[in-house]
Amino acid sequence: MSRALPKYNKRRVVIAGGAAAVVLSGAVIVGNAMAGEGQSGETKAASPGTVSCPAVAASLPAIPASAQAEIDRNLALLETQIAEANQRLINTVGQGGPNFAQNAIVGPLKDKRVATINRMATAIGRTAAKPELPVDSLATCTLSTAGGGEQTPSAPATTPPAAGEGNNGNAGNDGGTGNGGETGNDGGGNTGAAGTVSCPAVAPSLPAIPASAQAEIDRNLALLETQIAEANQRLINTVGQGGPNFVQNAIVGPLKDKRVATINRMATAIGRTAAKPELPVDSLATCTLNS
Repeated sequence: MSRALPKYNKRRVVIAGGAAAVVLSGAVIVGNAMAGEGQSGETKAASPGTVSCPAVAASLPAIPASAQAEIDRNLALLETQIAEANQRLINTVGQGGPNFAQNAIVGPLKDKRVATINRMATAIGRTAAKPELPVDSLATCTLSTAGGGEQTPSAPATTPPAAGEGNNGNAGNDGGTGNGGETGNDGGGNTGAAGTVSCPAVAPSLPAIPASAQAEIDRNLALLETQIAEANQRLINTVGQGGPNFVQNAIVGPLKDKRVATINRMATAIGRTAAKPELPVDSLATCTLNS
């Protein structure tokens, strides 16, 4: 009996060890399956989506032969802008907060489209009646997610809480003093100083303004100041976000597009009752970033 017991014990140990191995193997398989599910969920959540924009060509009137080349260039530019926005969605996937894509890509895309569509209307208006296009609706694009849903394009760009969310994402600045030049944004790859934009004054370049255009000129001059203030606020809200070209591509570049549209509106307003001025739009619209 004394010899039989060790064999029994050995057999029991072997059986128990085998059962434990089966349990562990099952745990590993289940763990791997769960990990696989988690990765799949992450991949789906990180899908960048695409932008969808209204067709502009169908809304244009008959195009004078003298404007055809410029219209074709700007229609092609609209397609390029969409392609660039989709590429930026891919390049920046996972960056920023919940409103990042809207504020940094979809919103600036609308500003670019506004300027491009206005240029087409102006080109037609040189030799025919200038069309009154539904610029706002034609310029507004939506973000289609991988699941087929769409994000509304308007609210996040102007809603104050979205700005607050952006600041919360950069919580390294103690006491909110990052804009004062402190480098408290540890690990963000950014010094914490948002910088400001500096833009040329437009009023000195304007000619004598007809009385009938004065109110519209005043509104657009005020709008230029608002655009600069908004750009400076976005510099603060997005500090630490994106790569080395983020500020240029998402803030300074779109600001130029807004200024182009605004300056062109002023020239058109003057041209209704006086000679339309040939303003140096490109140089007046170009702003620089002060670090």
